[in-house]
Amino acid sequence: MGIDFGKTAKDYGRHRAGFPEAFFARLATCGIGGQGQRVLDLGTGTGTLARGLALRGCRVTGLDKSDALLSEAERLDAEAGVDVEYVLASAEDTGQPSAAFDVVTAGQCWHWFDRPRVALEARRVLGPRGRLAIAHFDWLPLPGNIVEFTEGLIGAYNPAWNMSGGSGLYPEWLKDVAVAGFIEIETFSFDVHVRYSHEGWRGRIRASAGVGASLAPDAMEFFDAELGSQMSQRFSEDPVAVPHRVWTLVCCAP
Repeated sequence: MGIDFGKTAKDYGRHRAGFPEAFFARLATCGIGGQGQRVLDLGTGTGTLARGLALRGCRVTGLDKSDALLSEAERLDAEAGVDVEYVLASAEDTGQPSAAFDVVTAGQCWHWFDRPRVALEARRVLGPRGRLAIAHFDWLPLPGNIVEFTEGLIGAYNPAWNMSGGSGLYPEWLKDVAVAGFIEIETFSFDVHVRYSHEGWRGRIRASAGVGASLAPDAMEFFDAELGSQMSQRFSEDPVAVPHRVWTLVCCAP
């Protein structure tokens, strides 16, 4: 399954919910998000996490391999009135100087990386006692809910997609950072509901790996039309409350 989120950059920027305010408040208790901190945001996409930290006074560099996503990030930054430096590069080979950052973040992207390589690269670009934060904000498929139904529909249209049934928890990533030499490893998680209009949920799904980022345009259109029809029949409440889980790993460079 070839994944290119650049194909769905507009939907990605418009419809994918960013991390909630409570997430940034929790990061602050971990020493992340302080005024003037130098932050490198890996796999920044449309800049959701980078923008959130820039709004809190951090000096942020956002890094991604997609020109289309970075262009959307710049547009959203202009609307928010913040300035983030964006760099076209991979998380495995950032091209950034050693020990140049106080914080490295990776939001909603660690699973796409060569994780051991990126963990080592994060340690290289962090100064002493610099912090790495790996975060996810995932929908939760529960029996009979809209997420479970939608995941089943994605699988019907895209059998190669294998990301259904997640719990929003990633314990295996603790080993990634431990092997790279990080210390003081901790995690936190909490659940929230995100309210989506029917149009918004369809846009959110078009911006997912199994649909807009991988299906052919005609197949995506058929999928989107069927999702809209099924939602009006099965989930008539509009907006619909969609359960999500925030999960975050924070650790420290020696």
